[in-house]
Amino acid sequence: MSRGDNSGGGKRSGKSAGKPRGKSFGRNNSAAKKAKTAPKKISDSDEIRLNRFVANSGVCSRREADLYIQTGSVWVNGKPITEMGYKVKLTDEVKFDGRLITPHKKEYVLLNKPKGFVTSTSPEKTRTVMDLVSNASKYPLKPVGRLERNTTGLLLFTNDVDLEKKLTHHKSGVRKIFHVELDRNLKFEDLEKIKNGIKLQDGFIQVDEVSYIEGASKNEIGIELQSAKNNVIQKLFDHLNYDVIKLDRVIFGGLTKKDLPRGHWRILTEQEVINLRMM
Repeated sequence: MSRGDNSGGGKRSGKSAGKPRGKSFGRNNSAAKKAKTAPKKISDSDEIRLNRFVANSGVCSRREADLYIQTGSVWVNGKPITEMGYKVKLTDEVKFDGRLITPHKKEYVLLNKPKGFVTSTSPEKTRTVMDLVSNASKYPLKPVGRLERNTTGLLLFTNDVDLEKKLTHHKSGVRKIFHVELDRNLKFEDLEKIKNGIKLQDGFIQVDEVSYIEGASKNEIGIELQSAKNNVIQKLFDHLNYDVIKLDRVIFGGLTKKDLPRGHWRILTEQEVINLRMM
């Protein structure tokens, strides 16, 4: 495998046309300055217009939603609503043509996670990955899987529950590539053991590919695998009596760190979302 991205702690996102949008957590950058004007988070207690609720669900535009409401196609809590400007809470049961809908526009955010952040959605005394994407969306987002505190690299966030469950299922087959740095050179016989699969206490681990990083010393390894088990790479090398010094996820489901410095995030393109759904 070739050497992974070593963007370090870069804070600037690309400004050229066509480059993905991104933010960083740095103190002296545009993202921090714009934090005060970030969109207000939507809570379940908020009331929004019914046409916006329908449009946010993705079934049609807001203008089209007005027409559907007028024709009685939208029901709220078991009753048809034809009143224009009618407001609902996010906890109300809203049906469009008999189908239950939700108001959260589905959003997908990719973060290049730095060290020192815990993958958690719960408020903690320590820093969490949610702090890094707090301005990415006005809707509550959830990390897809997890990375350990000192593991860096790609971490996806979304409010698309179906896709999140699909990508974290143990049979999802999501392609993941890690750049691993060990405390000492990896012996060739140990490399072969990993290629052939290793039986750990929590099951047999089979990697898709493992090799030395091209142009680097023998303590830098590239590993491709599909396992959804937590901390599996750390366990592999612990079993072989190596210490993992650095662990960086450089590819996740076809997504890469191109134009995404450490600590920055960006919104996925429509094609990237389609590709993830097709896995």
